[in-house]
Amino acid sequence: MKLFILLIVVATLTLNAGIKRLTLNSALDILERSNLEVKASKYEESMKFYDIAAVKAKNFGTLELTITGLRSNDAGNVFGFKMQSRSASFADFGFADFMGAIGQGAQASGGDFGAFSQGLATQGSSILSIQPKDLNYPSARNHFITKFSYKVPLYTGGMLSNYKKITTKLYKMSQLDTQKVLSMKRYELKKSFYDVALVNNFISNLNSIKRNIKKLKSVIKEMQKEGYAVETDYLEVDAKLAEVEAMLDEAKLNKDLALHFISFLLNREVSSIVAPKRTPKVPRVTKEIVEAKSLDVAKARLGQSITKDAIEVEKAKFKPTVGAFAEYGYADKKLIPDSISKKDFYTVGVQAKMNLFNGGADKAALEKAKTNYLKVSTQVILAKKGMWLKASKLKSQIKTLTAQVRSYQKQYKFSKRVYDTYKEKYKEGLASITDLLIKQSKEIEMLMKLLEVKNKKNAKILELQNLINE
Repeated sequence: MKLFILLIVVATLTLNAGIKRLTLNSALDILERSNLEVKASKYEESMKFYDIAAVKAKNFGTLELTITGLRSNDAGNVFGFKMQSRSASFADFGFADFMGAIGQGAQASGGDFGAFSQGLATQGSSILSIQPKDLNYPSARNHFITKFSYKVPLYTGGMLSNYKKITTKLYKMSQLDTQKVLSMKRYELKKSFYDVALVNNFISNLNSIKRNIKKLKSVIKEMQKEGYAVETDYLEVDAKLAEVEAMLDEAKLNKDLALHFISFLLNREVSSIVAPKRTPKVPRVTKEIVEAKSLDVAKARLGQSITKDAIEVEKAKFKPTVGAFAEYGYADKKLIPDSISKKDFYTVGVQAKMNLFNGGADKAALEKAKTNYLKVSTQVILAKKGMWLKASKLKSQIKTLTAQVRSYQKQYKFSKRVYDTYKEKYKEGLASITDLLIKQSKEIEMLMKLLEVKNKKNAKILELQNLINE
């Protein structure tokens, strides 16, 4: 029991600790399986898939079971109940009153057929005017109908087949939407990893600067003893150290924020990552590659195909539809009759229907579908041109930022050398502590600008990768 509790505690601590030293490739694998937005999009895919099944099902028709329970003393209903349940008798037609009148006539004729015939001729109208009580005032009756109905389309003018094509393509569209969501999340994840790499670089350089400032403090302390430095020099350097430490704290908070965002994207706790050592690779991009790999272009093409199928759906309204139906059931005063075979019935039939005129509404709908197809076809061309324009712009921006990175690298290297020079000048009394700290501020400024440009360059490269779904 103690061992079991110990295992539970260890497992809990492990889960709370989060993933450590997570690589980008491993994170991308986890992202596809665990990201909540990707999961939601996949559920949307499933819903679209069931739409295909719903359209397919219409080809097989519908089978329905209907059970109806009735009770009535309405003469027409009761007579109809008995007819439907095949239990009607002559008595239900009022023959009891009719036979009573005939009997009275026969008794009055004394057995004389001639007299009986003459009596019928003279009294026939009065006999026919008798209102039979059994027919007009029947007792209330229960009636139960159990019915199976089957309807199936035989020909729909191509409407069902084209609806199936449309729902299948809408399912593919939802898959593209999922890929687009995944592609965006991959971009955000990679961006976060490269951000952490730059923050790590910034922290490393700040720590180096911090060490230099601490050494400078020690130097100033020694120079104070010799009378070559004053207290204000020491205070200025101490203030600069506090400024660098504040920048370090901010950088560490930014790193923690990036880790929290990575944890959010992966839907699990991440304690630390292995930041990429190299900048992201600039992908090879041509017009052909953009048209083949861009998800926006793929969606536009699929939308064009769907609108083409929609034209065929509208054309189907001008064609006849043919359907068949069959019905089987039984009826009785009890829910389950003693003998179903004596109470059952069936009906089969075929129906053909065609719309001949509806004021031109179908014609208008067809022309609208054709116009929509032309619109979407134009959007496909626009998507291709737009994606290539965006790719060209990103390629141009990457080249510009690459040149800026080289420039700031040189400026940063120069600012460090200038700082080192002024540090020696300060020791020799040829420069003030203010001049020295200004040069150090310039070094930090160049470092921040360099990392900012690197961050922009990384973002543009990752955008280009995202554009062609890499």
